[in-house]
Amino acid sequence: MPAVQIQSVTKTFGSHLAVDDLTLSVPEGSIYGFIGPNGSGKTTTLRMIMRIFHPDRGEIEVLGERAMTAACERVGYLPEERGLYKQMRVYELLKFYAQLKGMKEPRDGIERWLNVMGLSTWANQKISALSKGMAQKIQFIATVVAEPALVLLDEPFSGLDPVNAVGLREAVLSLRRSGTTVIFSTHDMSTAEKMCDSIFMIYKGKKVLDGTLEQIQDAYGEDTIRIRMGGDVPVNFEDIPGVHTVAEFGRYVELRLHPGADSQHILSAIMEHGEVRHFELSRPSLGDIFVRIAGPGAREVTYA
Repeated sequence: MPAVQIQSVTKTFGSHLAVDDLTLSVPEGSIYGFIGPNGSGKTTTLRMIMRIFHPDRGEIEVLGERAMTAACERVGYLPEERGLYKQMRVYELLKFYAQLKGMKEPRDGIERWLNVMGLSTWANQKISALSKGMAQKIQFIATVVAEPALVLLDEPFSGLDPVNAVGLREAVLSLRRSGTTVIFSTHDMSTAEKMCDSIFMIYKGKKVLDGTLEQIQDAYGEDTIRIRMGGDVPVNFEDIPGVHTVAEFGRYVELRLHPGADSQHILSAIMEHGEVRHFELSRPSLGDIFVRIAGPGAREVTYA
C-alpha cells in the first residue's frame, strides 16, 4: 500500500492555479524527493497531504485514510517556516510536541534523538540560547520524536552548514532504515540524487518528472560530455558541430549534444585545440535536467 496516494488533484487560490491535475504515488518506506522552482506547487502539495489545505478536486489518501480532517498522529511535518517557543527549555519543548502526538512516555525518545543530533548537553537550555542550526535540528527532533509512520520535510537542509547538513542527512536515512516513509522538498539537486529512492518534479503546478533517478536520466539518454582541459588554450566549444549548449566551470566543461551527434568526432575536434585530460560521455545530472525544464528559455516538458 502506498504511504501517500494522490489522484487527479487540483488546487487553486483565487485565479492562481497552484496544483494542476496531479496524480502521485509515494511507496511506503521510501525517501521521496519533491523538487521544483519556487512557486511551483511543492509546499501546496505537502500542505494538502497534511490536510492543512483541501484540494478543489481529486482525492488524497494518507496512510490508508481519506478523511479530510486534521493530519493523524502518525504523520510528522517540518514546515519551511521555522518556529519554536523560544522561552521554553529544549527538553520541555520536545516533551510538549511528543505529547501533542499522543506519546505518553517520550523521555527515551527525546534523549535518543538529542544524542543522535549531538544536542544532549543542551536539554535544559532555553530555545533562545540555541544557534540557528541547533534550533533547526531541535525542530526536526520535534517532528520525528513521536515515531510517525510518515514524515514530511519542507526544505530541511536550507540554511544548514555542511556539518549540520551531514548530521541531518544521516538522521533522515536512519528513519528510512526503520521503515518510516520520508517526503522532503529541496533545491539541492545533489542531495536529491544521492538520497532519494524516487524523485518528483512539479513545474507551474504540473508534474513533469516522476520516477527513480535512473528512470529519469534514461529518458534523456547519454547526451552530456564532461571534459577537463589541460593548459590555458581557449576553446570555442559552441562552434564544434554537434554541440548544443556549453556550461563552463574553468577548465571543467559540460557539453550537451544535439541528438545523433558523434561524441568521438567532438573529442577529435576538441583535441585539435588543446590537451584533454578527462573525457566522459554520460547521462545528464538531475540539476541539468531541472534547468532544461525550468531554466530561462526552456520549453515545458511532461515526463510520463
